Amino acid sequence: MPNFMEIALQEAEHAAYRGEVPVGAVLVSSTGKILARAGNRTEEDSDPTAHAEIVVLRQATKKRGSPRLSGCDLYVTLEPCAMCAAAISFARLRRVVFAAYDPKGGAVDHGPRFFSQPTCHHAPESVGGVEEKRACAMLKKFFEDKR
Repeated sequence: MPNFMEIALQEAEHAAYRGEVPVGAVLVSSTGKILARAGNRTEEDSDPTAHAEIVVLRQATKKRGSPRLSGCDLYVTLEPCAMCAAAISFARLRRVVFAAYDPKGGAVDHGPRFFSQPTCHHAPESVGGVEEKRACAMLKKFFEDKR
């Protein structure tokens, strides 16, 4: 089985190369098939909602012809923000695996802790810290280079 976080990290590298914040995501079916993979596209698309997570959710739901992705897993290089956590919940994903924690903008283990709220309709399993050091190093380098 492929290392899905490794693929997400590759997508993050491609995003950084394009001048985007280096966040990558991979959406995987219950059978282990990659349904979608992408990096951030907010600058390229002039779209504040074009986070890697949203991009792969859009690709996969279009491919499946359904707004629900039950049984699917998301691998992403940064803890999802509130917008992405809401979309993940609405898509009914089974699991979210993320690399770097985001104390400032994250919404899974930080901030609003979206999946723990009583108003959250569906809370996927979440696992953080997978390849955390690599993802953090990539983000740190990107922002250092911007200064």
